[in-house]
Amino acid sequence: MSDTPESADLADIVAASVDDLAATAAPTFDGAHFRAVLGHFCSGVVIITGMDGSEPVGLTCQSFVSLSLDPPLVAFCPGKSSSSWPRIQPSGAFCVNILAEEQEELCRVFASKGADKFRGVGWRVGETGAPVLNDTLGYIDCRIETIHDAGDHVIVVGRVVDMNTGHGKPLLFYRGGYGRFEA
Repeated sequence: MSDTPESADLADIVAASVDDLAATAAPTFDGAHFRAVLGHFCSGVVIITGMDGSEPVGLTCQSFVSLSLDPPLVAFCPGKSSSSWPRIQPSGAFCVNILAEEQEELCRVFASKGADKFRGVGWRVGETGAPVLNDTLGYIDCRIETIHDAGDHVIVVGRVVDMNTGHGKPLLFYRGGYGRFEA
């Protein structure tokens, strides 16, 4: 008994899928639709902090992920248009501050451009020198391992050097708005 007919059928299906993908892929899809569909994926919200000389710098980010246990790596994806990330990058370190549900206003401040983001915000210097914000659900202090180009963003991979947890419930981002977690 030969498996050629089944393989041929599978090859036809794959070829049809590739042709379909070519006909409907990225060059022709609508950016607003892309954003709307991906907005249905709920994510947590973090503030990435670092230092620019002696000045603390930070940005709000929802594109954060745990990447590897061995070695301990995390990643986040700042936009190339970010004015904060280029100030943090030269320090070689950053801290991921996981936001609690009552920190929506802090989230909004760090998402803005040009604001005095650290005004009235409590923080301490972490092991890497990056700011660790007070009263978060947790923090992950990292040294920059590598940076990859990714379209209109970059992927920043960090090696974890220190971390800890706080208390509370997470601030969530869903369909363009903030929400809370109810267990």
